[in-house]
Amino acid sequence: MKKILLTLLFCLPVLTIIAGNEDPRYLRGAVPERNGIVTFSQTFSVPGKTQSDIYSVMQAYIRQLVADGRQDLRTRIVSDENNTIVANVEEIMTFKKRFLSWDHCYFRYYISAECTADAKVNLTITKISYQYMFDNEGKGGENYKAEEWISDAAAVNKAGTKLYPRCGKFRRKTIDRVDEIFTGARNAFEEPEQTAAPAPKATVVE
Repeated sequence: MKKILLTLLFCLPVLTIIAGNEDPRYLRGAVPERNGIVTFSQTFSVPGKTQSDIYSVMQAYIRQLVADGRQDLRTRIVSDENNTIVANVEEIMTFKKRFLSWDHCYFRYYISAECTADAKVNLTITKISYQYMFDNEGKGGENYKAEEWISDAAAVNKAGTKLYPRCGKFRRKTIDRVDEIFTGARNAFEEPEQTAAPAPKATVVE
């Protein structure tokens, strides 16, 4: 019995440290702000493609992003001109889903893709907000803006070592989704392996 207790006492601090560890990619600096507004951005280049070619691919990608949403969600193309396409997107963000239990929110954001003459794409996701639902029918809920909910000041403890529980799950899911969207945009330029010549790969610039 004493041996078991000593083992538990020895392991407890180690387990506490492990439990307190947070993936660094979710910690301070992971949610950038521009003029006080949470704004994720990425610029990548597509060598060998014309501005028109790049614009066509980004048009198709963002239109598909909009089409993938449920019809009852507020998702639409805001503007599509001058080699820039902008969409207002609303998605369902699920945290946990079990029988008779669905922890989720409506995730809203603006995405823009500016295609430049030097074969680059400037992708931006901003104006992020959430409607957190209290029941499975999607009634009620609370509204949060990213600046007051997932920013460093709102979601990361003063030591910069962990996320606050309520805000943390929104921050992690948002970062993961933004990464997924940016990766999908770059991958949209990849062509089937059967092509005679290898397709140019999109490369992150900043």
